[in-house]
Amino acid sequence: MMRTLFLQAPTFDGFDGGAGARYQARREIKSFWFPTWLAQPAALVPGSKLIDAPPHGITMGDILPQANDFDLCVMHTSTPSFASDVKVAEMLKQANPNLKIGLIGAKVAVQPDESLRDAPVIDWVARNDFDFTIKDVAEGLDWATIKGLSYRTADGLIVHNDDREVLEDMDSLPFVSEVYKRDLDWKKYFIGYLKHPYVSFYTGRGCKSRCTFCLWPQTVGGHRYRTRSVEHVIAEVKYILANFPEMQELFFDDDTFTDDLPRAEAIAKELGKLGVTWSCNAKANVPYASLKVMRENGLRLLLVGYESGNQQILHNIKKGMRVEVARQFTKDCHELGIAIHGTFIVGLPGETRETIQETIKFAIETNPHTIQVSLAAPYPGTYLWNQAEKEGWLDTAHTEYVDAHGVQIAPLHYPHLSHEEIFKAVEEFYRKFYFRVPKIASICGEMVRDRQMLVRRLREGVEFFRFLKERKTAAKAA
Repeated sequence: MMRTLFLQAPTFDGFDGGAGARYQARREIKSFWFPTWLAQPAALVPGSKLIDAPPHGITMGDILPQANDFDLCVMHTSTPSFASDVKVAEMLKQANPNLKIGLIGAKVAVQPDESLRDAPVIDWVARNDFDFTIKDVAEGLDWATIKGLSYRTADGLIVHNDDREVLEDMDSLPFVSEVYKRDLDWKKYFIGYLKHPYVSFYTGRGCKSRCTFCLWPQTVGGHRYRTRSVEHVIAEVKYILANFPEMQELFFDDDTFTDDLPRAEAIAKELGKLGVTWSCNAKANVPYASLKVMRENGLRLLLVGYESGNQQILHNIKKGMRVEVARQFTKDCHELGIAIHGTFIVGLPGETRETIQETIKFAIETNPHTIQVSLAAPYPGTYLWNQAEKEGWLDTAHTEYVDAHGVQIAPLHYPHLSHEEIFKAVEEFYRKFYFRVPKIASICGEMVRDRQMLVRRLREGVEFFRFLKERKTAAKAA
């Protein structure tokens, strides 16, 4: 077995580009997701080590002295962080010329040839369902025999092996939480809308929805929801309860945990017996009866991708959602006491000045507990990328997703709506949603009732205003 390092490399300050972050960018409020997509193959490789540099404040000065301790380094990369990650790989190779370096992530899964061509320092990349591909590499198998691997030969030829079969037996994957326990300071992971400290992991892969912008199902997860058994999930939950006793909340990071409602309800009932407070990703179409079952068994919050309050835009992005259904779902959640972190996207196909205002109005009227507003980001491998390239909404040869500080910028533009207008709409959205008397009163009420919430909200407020200031500076520089 090769001595293997799994690395989420240092990058922009506060940049959450880890294999677990759904948007590779700095957030309005500093937050970090667990590096689950790195931890999963690390759990398959005995004696491996996982370093997640950004949340731990680890620098290259800390990492380079360890380069000679390993034979193999597996790094997660993304489209926004690719250039930075390649520089890290070059530094590692200089420190240990014998080190083999491979990349995983959506970027290399859909662009294996381009990634290897543009980064001569990289020896191989692993494509879809890469867990056992990496295990094979770490075990020293002949690269030519490993399915799902693209690699560079000794004479510089790039070779793409056959695809690896889609992983069906999800219970064959060991617990990622064991790697969290072994290698991470788990309390370094913080998400503003989750109770702290939290723990997150996946109970399945894939998403039935066909949203044109969504990166993971179109690149690494697929559109079939492949799941772990209820028993396997609960076994990991029990391990977490025993080994992370201070945990305040468990988050299921599946793209859409509610895609299989009978299973979601079955898991919920087992969690209820254990007294676990939990949250998950959900689509805004879960019926009242299912919401009630989950709420009665520990569900606290749903992370919901509303995206837009305009029906035509939802059709344009193949969301498979009707605005009136989302309204009723949100009303049901409010009635049951389920908090919602609502996510919205500005700049999707069909966006106009008027639809932006319509979405802001929708957010205010439905009133999720908290919101996140992102800029439409057409990543390679998605339908939106191909559509934007075809329609001339995107200069694919010079596309940038983040600025020099890791803050998301607006790559899309339309004849009737400029980069600048889309970029500015994010701040307007936040201002109109949060800076209104009922919302301010609600937040203040929370802080009065909960001292921990008071400290958290004050810190978030400082970070939020600093973030807005940096956005304005970036906009002026552009």
